[in-house]
Formats: sequence, C-alpha cells, structure tokens
Amino acid sequence: MSHEEFPTDRPAVVTCGLPYANGDLHVGHLRTYVQGDAYARALRRVGQQTAFVCGSDMHGTPIAVNAAEEGVDPEAFASEYHEQYAETFPKFNVEFDNYGHTHDETNTELTREFVRSWIDNDHVVEKEIQVAYDPDADQWLPDRLVEGTCPYCGEDARGDECDEGCQRHLEPGEIEDPTSTITGNPAEYREREHKFLRLSDFQEYLQGFIDRLEGSDNARNQPREWIEGELEDLCITRDLDWGIDYPGESDGEDDLVLYVWVDAPIEYVASTKQYSERVGTEQYDWEQVWKVGGEERHGTEFDDDWHDEAAEIVHVIGRDIIQHHAVFWPAMLRGAGYNEPRAILASGFVGIDGKSLSTSRNRAVWAEEYLDAGFHPDLFRYYILSGSGLESDVDFSWDRFAERVDGELVGNLGNFLYRSLLFAYRNYGGTPEVATSDDVEARIEEAVDEFETAVREYDLRGLADVAVDLADYGNEYIQANEPWNLVDDDPERAEQVIRDCVQLSKAVAVLAQPVLPEKAERVWGQLGEQGSVADVPLETALERPPAEFDEPTELFSQIEDEHVEALNDQLRKRVAAASEDDESEADTDEGDEGDDMDVEPIADDRISFEEFQDVDMRVGEIREADPIEDSDNLMVLEVDIGVETRQVVAGLQGLHDPADLPGTRVVLLANMEKTELFGRESNGMVLAAGEDADLLTTHEDAPLGTKIR
Repeated sequence: MSHEEFPTDRPAVVTCGLPYANGDLHVGHLRTYVQGDAYARALRRVGQQTAFVCGSDMHGTPIAVNAAEEGVDPEAFASEYHEQYAETFPKFNVEFDNYGHTHDETNTELTREFVRSWIDNDHVVEKEIQVAYDPDADQWLPDRLVEGTCPYCGEDARGDECDEGCQRHLEPGEIEDPTSTITGNPAEYREREHKFLRLSDFQEYLQGFIDRLEGSDNARNQPREWIEGELEDLCITRDLDWGIDYPGESDGEDDLVLYVWVDAPIEYVASTKQYSERVGTEQYDWEQVWKVGGEERHGTEFDDDWHDEAAEIVHVIGRDIIQHHAVFWPAMLRGAGYNEPRAILASGFVGIDGKSLSTSRNRAVWAEEYLDAGFHPDLFRYYILSGSGLESDVDFSWDRFAERVDGELVGNLGNFLYRSLLFAYRNYGGTPEVATSDDVEARIEEAVDEFETAVREYDLRGLADVAVDLADYGNEYIQANEPWNLVDDDPERAEQVIRDCVQLSKAVAVLAQPVLPEKAERVWGQLGEQGSVADVPLETALERPPAEFDEPTELFSQIEDEHVEALNDQLRKRVAAASEDDESEADTDEGDEGDDMDVEPIADDRISFEEFQDVDMRVGEIREADPIEDSDNLMVLEVDIGVETRQVVAGLQGLHDPADLPGTRVVLLANMEKTELFGRESNGMVLAAGEDADLLTTHEDAPLGTKIR
C-alpha cells in the first residue's frame, strides 16, 4: 500500500527501543531517545495526533546475573535503574507520554495474550534442541551466560547475538565453541525442549511488509537477506527464573520463561494502552493504533488487505536491533492480529573522540556527567540531531560540541534572535505595525515546507537544520539592511526590516521547538506570546507577533575553552585509568608472554588452497577520493584496477587526508559482493591493516590489475 502523507486522520505512536535496566545511561544511549522525542514533537507540529511511549526492559539473563552478584532480587535491581531512567530522560527534555516497564501488570498480561494467540492460531511449535549446559555449575546457560564464536562470521559472540561481528540474532545451540560465563569452563550441548514461533508461517507476509515499510534505508534493506532466505524459527522460551512465565497448558510449565525479545517489544503496546487509560479513549484510543479492524477481529486470522486499515506506528531504534524490529516484531504482531509498523528509523552509533564507545573501559560521556558539566539539555539535542544523517555514526567530543554550540547556536541562531528582538524592543516597544514583506514571508513559507518535508521523509537532521538555516537568512538580512543606520535616515525602511526580523524570530521559535523545546519556549515568552509554543500549529510561524513585548535576554552563552579542556582532561584520565586496569588484569591472567601490542589471535579455522584461489585480489591505484558528507568515517574512492575503474566506499575519513590519496597504490578485493553504503554503491574492498587503516600496497611497481597470489 501507499501510506498517506502526514498528517493523517488516524492516531500515531512513536516509540524508542527499550533501555535495558542494567546500567547508567550515556550519550550513546540518549541518541535514539532524543531522535524519537524530536520526531514525535514534529509530528504534533504538523497536526498529527501522536503519543510518544517507551519503557524499561526489566527481564533477561544479565539482570538476573548482576542482581545475584549484588545479592538482591532481580526486580529490585532492575527497578532501581528504571527509576533512574524515568528521572534522567526529562532532564534532556525527552518527554514520554507514558514510560512503563516490561515487568508491570499491563505488559505481563498483554504478552500472555500475544503468546496465547500464537498458540491458538497454530504458530507455536515445540522442538527438542541443543542448549548449552555448564556441568560444573549444574545449570542450563541461556543467552548471555554463554559466549563463543558466531557460526556465520567467525567473530566472538554472546549467546543470542553476534554483537562484535555481523550482528545477527543467534538461536540457542547455534554458537560455536561455547564457554560458560559462570565458571569460564567449556560448556556442553544437551537436548532440551523449547517453544518456537514458526516464522516460516509469515514469510510471504514479511516480504510484502518490507516493501511497504518506510523509514531509514538500513531498516528496509538489511532485513531482506533474512526475509528472502530461509527463515529460522524463533525460540521464544528460555531456561531462567526471571521473566514472564510461558503461558502453556499450565503457566510456569517446565520452568520456562519467555525470551526477553518477546515481552520487550510488546511493551510498546502496553505503554500505549497505559497512556490511553490515563487520558481516556476519547483523547487517545490505543486500540485504533494497534488493533486490526477493532476488538471483534483482534487475535484472529485476517485478510491480506488488513494493512489498509493500519495506523501510524513509528519505531526509532539503534541499527543493532533492526532484525528484531523488521523481522521478528511484525511477525509477532501479525500472529496476534495487531497492526504493523509504518516506519522504522534505525540510527547509527555514537563514538567518543574518534573511537568506539566502551563502557567497560569507561570511554563514555555519561548522561549525569553532561548535566553536571552545567550544559543545557537543548545543546546536546541540537548537537546529536544536526551532526549527521540518521543512519550515520556520530562522534561526540567536547571540542566539537563546543565548536558547534558557539558557531551555530551562539553565533548564528542566538545572535539573530537577541539582536532582532532587542532592537525591536528599544525602538518600537515590540513588533512594528507594518506587515511582513513579501520576500521574508516567502522565505518563512519555504522553511515551513522544508519542515513538513523533513517530517514526511523522516529527515531528523533536516528538522534540526530548518530553524538554524532560517536564522542564518535572518542574520544576512539584518546585516545587509543595517536598520541601526536607517532609523534616522529612512525610518519607514528601518521599521520594515525590524518587522521582518521579529516575524522571522517567531518562525524560528515555532520551527526549532521539536529540537530545542526549552529554548524555543523561552523565545516564545520573550515575544510576549500566550500559551506554549508546543501547542501551536505549524502555520503559526506566519501569524503576526504581539505588538508589545519586554526586553529580551540572550538565549545561549559561549562555552569557555578552559571548561572544555577540563572536561577533555577528565575524560582522558578516566579512560587511561580504566585501560590500565584492563592491562593489569591481562598481565595477571596471561603472565609475561607476548609483546605489548594488542594483536588479535590467529584464527584456528583454516581455509584450503582451493578456497584461497577463489579470492580475487588485484593491484590498484586510487584516482579520486571524496569524503561522504553525512559520514564521520567514510570516503568514496575511484580505484583503477587496469581493466576497469571501481567505485569503493572505505572507512578512511579521519585516518587519511583525501587530498593525499590519489596516486596511492592499493590492494583491492575485487570479487567481494557489491553493497550500498550511504546511498553509494561499493564495488570491492580496499585492504588495510589495523585501526589506523595502514593501506596495503606492493613493494615494486606491479602493473595495475595484477592478481595477488
């Protein structure tokens, strides 16, 4: 089907991936919640009835293990983090309409209803499978209690996910060379009966769903290899005491609980239901969002055209859980008679100072750390939303944060608003009586159109840019006309210029509100407007501001270099201390063998000579190198391999100067499957060594296209 453009006459819900109640929040976690909040606010701005909901993920093996280590009940352990999250999100102006958790009564009952629907519709099958078992600890090893090797890519993996490599979901029994995280000893596989959701029942449906799905390219393209291939059934039970009991013939049968990825997404529905119950169904009806054809058809099989009735469900998630949301979740919804998502927005990751974020090495900027530094939450929101496109990775550094704040918010947006409103107050006591000029009104209308387009195209960076670009236009306008020089010589022209600038200021407040909600509210008050800027429709940007308002104050303050350096120093010392602790532990564990370099061990698996013969590596030369604008680390290379020139996307930005690369000899893996990154086709792979991307080349001048043997 072709979705209607926003706004529609159906209610919408925006959700974010549930934070796992197992540790403190950092800036990497906050990215998707800020994105979800901004998008929900933007939907309301264009007139779409919207609920923004989420909740804490309270179940799963890590919580059970960590709670046991601390000698507390898992519910008490997870509840403490749940309360922390509920208090932290509003401090970043992330305002959920409802924030629940997976252990509450609403989600527990809904989860059981979902599973009973699958059972009644014959979508659940029982299988005897291989499950890891620790004979020394005398217990089964679900999920995070077992580690080993991914059977698909060979990287280190944990029990249910290849988090270090291909990021595929792993079923019990799939991980190779299993090791118990309890004792550190090798685990063994034993037969055990578990329940499975038969995903093959939904394969044809999923193939249609992925064609209908809107959102980010990665969320629509990455799942196709699973949906179009052979779908493995999803194991929905685990050997664990902590979780929601499997609702079989008798609840708690076989001491099995439901897999955490069963009850976690159902919290989206539960949290929406709780919001509806709190405000009343006349204000917001959760069943219009989630249920197919009303209560009478809920929980039963339905016609193939059911999705024509679907409401507007938008999920904002990290890209590491695309498979769960674009494959498992729509199948779960379909099997229980619920509506499918309209869009999935899968965000890139957040790095710290050019390196990957690592909580174990304390290489992170924690949420409380940011707030303790005295920075306003809207500054972070703007930085994280405008820094790159939705799918791109974002690098957080205090230096770049200060540079963006000082240049774009202080020097541009804040400067325009303050100088315009101050001049208007001092010379006219508020808004001059003339009408807005045609050119300025047309520019505001253009900005309104850009805002609506960004909403419809899920362009969160575009949402962040609209108000700042309009303020930039305002700065150029006021500077070009110099009203301070016109007051005496041409008072009518001066009045017109300032009238335009006040109208631009109002438009900036309306357009900036989803990204800078608190700062936009402050501008709204400085204009003397009544009510809240959060409640006005988008066209208010063109309505006349109040005739009178008080003297404004500056919206933003410059970030001092000394403050930034102190924060950098604090982060460096913390990371260094954590790294030293890791090295000390490694020395204790491994003795004095080996050198000081952090080198990956040689893989035990060998390939045959025949397999190596299938690898086609060629001598090439880089002809052109251009950074990809929305990416922190990718470049587009044109590589000449003699018989042809290949376009290759490589992660060299920040490690190599693009101006230095043309003329560089490289080794190209030529028979690698084509892929698409940031909308650019990549036809091959340039080989490089180590984190610094030391490009591999030849010692002599072998002709271009020469095969590596």
